[in-house]
Amino acid sequence: MTDPRAAKDAARAQARARRDSLSDDRMRAFAADALRDRFLEELVRPGLLPDGPVAGYWPLGSELDVRPLLLHLKAGGLRTGGHKTDGRSIALPVSGPRGQALTFRDWDPAQPLAAGRYGIQEPGADRPEVVPAVLLVPMLAFDRSGHRLGYGAGYYDRTLDALRAVRPVLAVGMAFAAQEMDAVPCGAHDERLDWILTERETLRFTQ
Repeated sequence: MTDPRAAKDAARAQARARRDSLSDDRMRAFAADALRDRFLEELVRPGLLPDGPVAGYWPLGSELDVRPLLLHLKAGGLRTGGHKTDGRSIALPVSGPRGQALTFRDWDPAQPLAAGRYGIQEPGADRPEVVPAVLLVPMLAFDRSGHRLGYGAGYYDRTLDALRAVRPVLAVGMAFAAQEMDAVPCGAHDERLDWILTERETLRFTQ
C-alpha cells in the first residue's frame, strides 16, 4: 500500500524541480504579464470577482510573480461598461507558527516590507489586518480537478478552511502551465481551488 505522505513528498520534489527549471527571466516576465491580463479579462471584466480585499503573495524562489496583477488591482483603472474602476485593497500573507492559518495585512507598495518567518517579504505590524474576499494561491503543481500541491506546511489548506467557515472566499490558483500534473496526491483536508490560471489557459471548477 502506497504511503500518502511519501507520495506527496515524491510529487513535491518532482514538481519543485520542474518549476525551478523555468529559469528564463524573459519567459517568467511574459508569464506574469499574461496571467495578469487573463485575470483581468476573465474574472474582473465579466464581474466575476467578489467585492472586497484581494490577498496575493510575495513570490518565493521560482513561484510565479503575481505582483504585476496586484499593482494593477491596487491602482484600478480597468474600464467596465465605460466606467473606471476604483482600486482594490490588496493584502499579503503573514506566516505564523506551522499548522496555523495565515493572516493578511494591507499592502502599501510605498511602505517598506519586513522579512517574515521564512524570509518572505511581509507588511509590517503597523499595517491593518484584513480578511480577503479573493485569495491568490501559489503552488508547486496542480491538476485539472482543482487540486494543488503545496509545500507541506498546510498553511493554505487551513487558511481556506478557516475563511470558508466564515464567509465565501474565491480561491484562485496561480501557476505556470508547466506545473500541471496528471493527478495531485490529495487527502481529506486538502482544500480545492475555485479557479486555476496559467499564462496559457483558465480552469474553472465552481460556478
